[in-house]
Amino acid sequence: MSPSGTFTVLIVDDEELARAVVREHLEAHPEIRILGECANGFEAVKMAAELKPDLLFLDIQMPKLDGFEVLELLDPQPEVIFVTAYDQHALRAFEIHAVDYLLKPFSEERFEEALAQAKNRLSQGRPVPVEAATLSASAKAEWPMDRIVVKDGTKVTLIPLATLDYIQAQDDYVLLKTPEKGHLKHQTLASLEKRLDPNRFLRIHRSFIIQLDRLARLEQTRSESWMAVLKDGAKLPVSKSGYGRLRDIISIEI
Repeated sequence: MSPSGTFTVLIVDDEELARAVVREHLEAHPEIRILGECANGFEAVKMAAELKPDLLFLDIQMPKLDGFEVLELLDPQPEVIFVTAYDQHALRAFEIHAVDYLLKPFSEERFEEALAQAKNRLSQGRPVPVEAATLSASAKAEWPMDRIVVKDGTKVTLIPLATLDYIQAQDDYVLLKTPEKGHLKHQTLASLEKRLDPNRFLRIHRSFIIQLDRLARLEQTRSESWMAVLKDGAKLPVSKSGYGRLRDIISIEI
């Protein structure tokens, strides 16, 4: 929020009518400057990165990127009011400290209540960024993960989980290895592990998670430790606990 008491807004929704409703309500507030409107998550990430709005009115279920993925990719992160037709995501929205959660269709009174909360927050300064790990860990079982979003500069890449061979910890990053290449994402291995299907992915070492259907065999080394050999020939270390987890869930001839 500027010293003059004005603040900037970006409206993000794949439905034109929904954007128009938010815009109409905001036009009654001269202290608000609408920077633009976006019809999908990719547009939102690009425009927010360029214009750095104070507040997002953000839909959740959209083409290309959902609302939570948009937030994960923004730095700095603005305040956010979710505007959605689905109530099942409300808990997650408040876990990541959203200002409010407007359920369509909403009344003018309900909109004004949410806007007042946003103004109050903005008057107290910029929000504390929500780490990608927090955004990821906030996801519940009813929000199944089928892809990972990675941002490199202005480029956003969607990586379907089905394409992953393995994931490797690299300090505060993870390397997401697909047959084509590796992608670096600023997130911890532990936070990502919480969202992966344990029937498909297994942590075999403190630094490695593999997709189980990529495993070809286990090999014992001269030091009597174990290596996981993947179908593409990659060899990854297996810890004692990782070996125990492997033996518990799959049958391996040794």
